[in-house]
Amino acid sequence: MKPTLYFLRSSEQKILTDMLHYAMRLDEVNKTLSDIPKLSIHSEFYGYTSKDLGLYALVDNQLAGAVWIRRLNADHGSNGYINDNTPILNIGVLPEFRGLGIGSEMLQQLFIEAGALYEQISVSVVHDSRAVSFYERHGFVRHDSYTVEQSFVDCSDMITLSKTLKKAAVVRPSDGYDPRRWMD
Repeated sequence: MKPTLYFLRSSEQKILTDMLHYAMRLDEVNKTLSDIPKLSIHSEFYGYTSKDLGLYALVDNQLAGAVWIRRLNADHGSNGYINDNTPILNIGVLPEFRGLGIGSEMLQQLFIEAGALYEQISVSVVHDSRAVSFYERHGFVRHDSYTVEQSFVDCSDMITLSKTLKKAAVVRPSDGYDPRRWMD
């Protein structure tokens, strides 16, 4: 079951809002985004600035998940904040698509895209969850200022992980295409 990945655009706000529900574990604690308005900083007005970058995955034309980063500032008070130049990662995969490698595939593509823009990204996770090992397998490490924060969702202890990105130019299949030579 290979997903097809697409860039998230500002016009696809609904995808982001739906996936934020899973990224923030609201399905696990039986809450909605309206219960915790503070979480809207991760999705509101997505894509209206160059501070946002994300992908979503479709499997058999059905939304399976999304991954995105946003640069926030200290005033937002978000879990996972390191500094104004380090975007915060969110990833959500629908329960029926978990464990199939979709999250890993989305992350790998996001690392390539984000590496052209940023030196590192951060993520906040429940300190004793399986998610910690998932992120560590993808090169995240506990951030230097190791402090435990409280989750806005359920007051769980959260830690911040960061990943240094490889600086590389993004190469796309259309790079080097010369329309004058289309018949060669």
